[in-house]
Order: sequence, then structure tokens, then C-alpha cells
Amino acid sequence: MSRMYRNGVVSLKNGKMCYARFGNGPGAAVILPGLSDGLVTVRGKAALLARPYRAYFRDFTIYMFSRKEPLPAEYSIREMAADQAEALRVLGIESACVLGVSEGGMIAQYLAGDHPEMVESLVLAVTAPYANEQVRRFVKARIEDAQRGDHKAIMIGSAEAAYSEKKLKSYRKLYPILGLVGKPKDYRRFLSNANAILRFDARDMLDHIGCPALIIGGEEDKTVGPEGSRVLHAAIAGSRLHMYPGLGHAAFEEAADFNSRVFGFFGDTGAGS
Repeated sequence: MSRMYRNGVVSLKNGKMCYARFGNGPGAAVILPGLSDGLVTVRGKAALLARPYRAYFRDFTIYMFSRKEPLPAEYSIREMAADQAEALRVLGIESACVLGVSEGGMIAQYLAGDHPEMVESLVLAVTAPYANEQVRRFVKARIEDAQRGDHKAIMIGSAEAAYSEKKLKSYRKLYPILGLVGKPKDYRRFLSNANAILRFDARDMLDHIGCPALIIGGEEDKTVGPEGSRVLHAAIAGSRLHMYPGLGHAAFEEAADFNSRVFGFFGDTGAGS
């Protein structure tokens, strides 16, 4: 495999963590994905996951992490952040720019608050500082789908809550086959992630985040709601806020300038070459 791409596993004190690495630039960037990581991890997917980030390979070495394995049934977002910090230390990453998306953004809040020396700059995308009512409705519905073993319902419910109506017009054509895509052997990992979200509330430590921070949200977010981004912006001193009109929870996928906005912010705040 090209030195531009690597699939790796980090050994932790109480498990292991898979990651995908791509690029070879001087700046370290860490990407923490959302709840979908409970269904499909990054294992073996470095070349595939790298495609949207090729423009940043010269300035950054980019790491995308999955949650650890095995994932305890009772496992908090804060514990996920502690394990993430351990994984970075094992890899020799003393500090990095961090992008957290959805549940990954919840983990990133604790990573920046509890381990400030490790986070140079922070982007929190389509996430919230606690499990608000919008979050709870969405997550509880997906938990019920998983408990029934209804993978198609998980996928369709997630899509309907994430994409813009424009995107859904084409995406709905795939609904007949969605029950076959990314179906895990069981839903224990997904349920552990989902239940951790329901217990999440980081509002009392947001003032601990002192690094440069950019909050990105979608005005039509039906998963966490647009107010999640605004609450984060108000609570994190000096943070910037960008809201995408007409886009929802999948703004990170639908907005053509999302990655350039994120990595431009990382570069502006002193990371990379």
C-alpha cells in the first residue's frame, strides 16, 4: 500500500482502537466520526476514506479513528475521550487539530476540555453539548430499530433525519437495498454508542476549552437541531460559528466547501505548513 495510506490498530490498556491514516504533511489532524461508527468501523478503509481529503495531504497527516474494541455496554462519552487521548499518546501524537462530527463532536468536546494540551484547534460539526430533545428523539428511535434488528429502518431513519430534501430525492431510490448495507453481526456496539449519547451532557466543562474552536451546523438539522451549534458557540469563549442554510445533519457531506472550511481553519490557527 502507498505510504500515503495506512490502516492501523493501536493497543490500549483495556482494548484496541482501529484507525485509518492518510497524507504525510507536518500537521496532525484527527477526525472522530459519528454514531455510524457503531455499525461500520474504519478498519481496512484508509484508501477509500482518504478521497475527500487529498487536497490536504501535503500539509497534514490525517487520522480517522473508530471507537475502541471491545466496546463496553456501559461506556460514557467522557470515557471514549479518555481512550482517544490514550490512543494519540501511544501513536506519539502530542497535539493535533481535531474534527468531531455528531457523536464524534461530543467526544471531541471532552478531549479538548479534559486533555487541552492535546488539541491545537477544534472543529465541532453538527453536534451538541448535551442530549437535547431533538437528539433524544432521534437516538431513541434508532435504538428501537436496533433492538428489533431492523437494519433498513436504522438506515432510512438516519437518512431522512440527515439529508436535505434535494439529496433525498435521489437517495430514496436506494432505500430498497439499504437493509443490506453495513449490517453488523449484532447491534451491541451500536447500542453502546447510542446509549452513551443519551447520557451525554458536557455543558459544565465547555468553559475548559481554550483552544481555537469553529462550530459548524446545519439550519435544517433534524438529528441534533441547529440550536446545538448555537449553544456551543455561546459557551466556548472566542469560538467561531458557521451555519449552513438549507442543509441538515449531513452538511459535512453535502456542503461543497465543508472540508476546505475545516482545514482552512486548522491552517489559520497555526497547524500544518
